[in-house]
Amino acid sequence: MIKRILIANRGEIASRIIRTCKRLGITSIAVYSEADKEAPFVKASDEAYLLGASQVNESYMNIDKVFEVAKKSEADAIHPGYGFFSENAAFRERCEKAGICFIGPNSDVITQMGDKVNARNAMIAANVPVVPGTAEAITDVEQAVEFAAEIGYPIMLKAAAGGGGIGMQVVGEEEELRKVFTSNSERALNFFGNGSMFLERKIENAHHIEIQILADEHGNVVHLFDRECSIQRRNQKVIEEAPSPFISEETRNKMGEAAVQAAKALSYSNAGTIEFLVDEEENYYFLEMNTRVQVEHPVTEEITGIDIIEMQIRVANGEKLPFEQQDIKRSGHAIEARIYAEDPVRFFPSPGKITSVNLPEGEGIRHDIAFTENYQVTPFYDPMIGKLIVKGETREQAVNLLEQALENYQIDGIKTNLPMLAKTVTIPQFQKGTTTTRFVEDYYIPLIQNS
Repeated sequence: MIKRILIANRGEIASRIIRTCKRLGITSIAVYSEADKEAPFVKASDEAYLLGASQVNESYMNIDKVFEVAKKSEADAIHPGYGFFSENAAFRERCEKAGICFIGPNSDVITQMGDKVNARNAMIAANVPVVPGTAEAITDVEQAVEFAAEIGYPIMLKAAAGGGGIGMQVVGEEEELRKVFTSNSERALNFFGNGSMFLERKIENAHHIEIQILADEHGNVVHLFDRECSIQRRNQKVIEEAPSPFISEETRNKMGEAAVQAAKALSYSNAGTIEFLVDEEENYYFLEMNTRVQVEHPVTEEITGIDIIEMQIRVANGEKLPFEQQDIKRSGHAIEARIYAEDPVRFFPSPGKITSVNLPEGEGIRHDIAFTENYQVTPFYDPMIGKLIVKGETREQAVNLLEQALENYQIDGIKTNLPMLAKTVTIPQFQKGTTTTRFVEDYYIPLIQNS
């Protein structure tokens, strides 16, 4: 039985995992950097160990230091959260060698799904629709130009081994592709240690819709319905909701079945997400698979009543899923707004000291946050500092609750994206649920430029 979990992460996801550990009677072990020594997740944990300096390579991304603490603390499992080591096959293998349970899928699946070309080919083999794109990774600009001419512009240029929008760019013509290919490849090399690129056709006016799946080690796989994640800035999500207001029940069921089919083809185990692009006619195409818990998992928890972190732990413990597909019911509508410490116009990070906080409270409001009053937001990590989640019986109720909550949400001392979120929820296209991945460029940016 898993009794002591080391959380190889920080911020709001560390606090989120700690809450489930406490409810299950599992000892939570936090690791932290010098910059995070006063962070809420450190104080909330049962035990906490300093890793090192503030820079990630000296702390959270230092694999040797993490395993030194794992040994010292006698952890029998590690939860990687998202980011950092969560999709790192070498870290997973290190857990196996150390005799520590990794709360996530096996290293073969992590490796296969971490490479966009391999992931795409696996989906083709599983009969899951994919966007026209490269069958192999590309390292040469001439190869890229030749392939782009075959599939047609505009195209999406992506890092074959990465995610999070790193190295990703929409390219409209050959001259532009020649200009940006090398710089994006170099950026991918710096972030992921692999400069290989991947090209696929750009789906115009697309919706970004994903399916949450859970799978155990006994061959059981279920989906927990869908999430709409189309509102993004710089290819990173800002607002997510469940279920999607765009797709029909027929499409929703087909996408859920396709996601389960894909997970079974991979012999997948633990929590994962199959991400799709959906066009205006509701044709859906595989985008990528995330072999970890997602930032936006709370909206799925709110409409299903299922604690996804708990299921991750139970599956890693060798247990069977406690439900079958027909047992999972959907109730209400949930929306999540990510709170970033950043300039709401230029989207630049805004570190500094939070001097005062006012969090909206009430029925249907949930906070997954990484800060308190007098908390110092440092420049060393991702600027996301929390999430506001609301739930209503209908989407209209959820939208109204989100709008009211944002009006009463206050963080002083630093710039945040709260003004952006407050404006976003009043835009008619959001109110009607017709948002696509071009929402920020087409509606939010023109709004602030004209205000």
